[in-house]
Amino acid sequence: MPDEPIHESRRSRSRQAMATYFRRIARALGRGEPVPVDDAGTVTADPDAEPEVEVELERGDGTVHFEVEMEWPEEHVEVDEDAAASKAAFELYVDSADEHRWRLRHDNGNIIADSGEGYADKRDAQSGIESVRRNAPGAHVIDVSRDEEAPDDGGSDATFELFEDAADEHRWRLRHDNGNVVADGGQGYASKQKARQGLNSVKSNAPGAPVEELDEDGTGGDETETE
Repeated sequence: MPDEPIHESRRSRSRQAMATYFRRIARALGRGEPVPVDDAGTVTADPDAEPEVEVELERGDGTVHFEVEMEWPEEHVEVDEDAAASKAAFELYVDSADEHRWRLRHDNGNIIADSGEGYADKRDAQSGIESVRRNAPGAHVIDVSRDEEAPDDGGSDATFELFEDAADEHRWRLRHDNGNVVADGGQGYASKQKARQGLNSVKSNAPGAPVEELDEDGTGGDETETE
């Protein structure tokens, strides 16, 4: 019987993006949790036995192939092709100034992140969502008040910054390596611990969160998917 592909993807990734993806797999394996197969975590494999692991490095046709393969008997792994990857959803909407914005709303109703600014073009707002999806999970966290700097290794193309505002409240923002702030918490917290909990919720929920385009009155519209 020929192999039946369940999920397959192929695209270029930066070293940081690869490190983030493999760390997510390693963390799931170490905790005994379902292993994410895709970036959004909507396809998972949950094994209950030790796998056969094959590592192969080969050269051919002008390319070098580095493959890591894990194999389990089918009866020892549970595959979920429709995993509940996120407890939040991105809401894409137009504000009173006719600018496009997004916010990430948790299932409990709380807004856990927003764009922090409006965009003249909806595509720019969608690009902002994709940047958060891509960079939030692996982003390093630094405390600006302690003059901390992000490590050179690992991480993603953005960094979470913890800071205090003028009202002595604790906040976070996600700053891209190009200097742009791509997301913030949208609120102040009484403690640094609460702010850290808020950004950790974004780390875990942003990758698989669907995008819902709201009507002009702010009510639910169609669910869309950014490119």
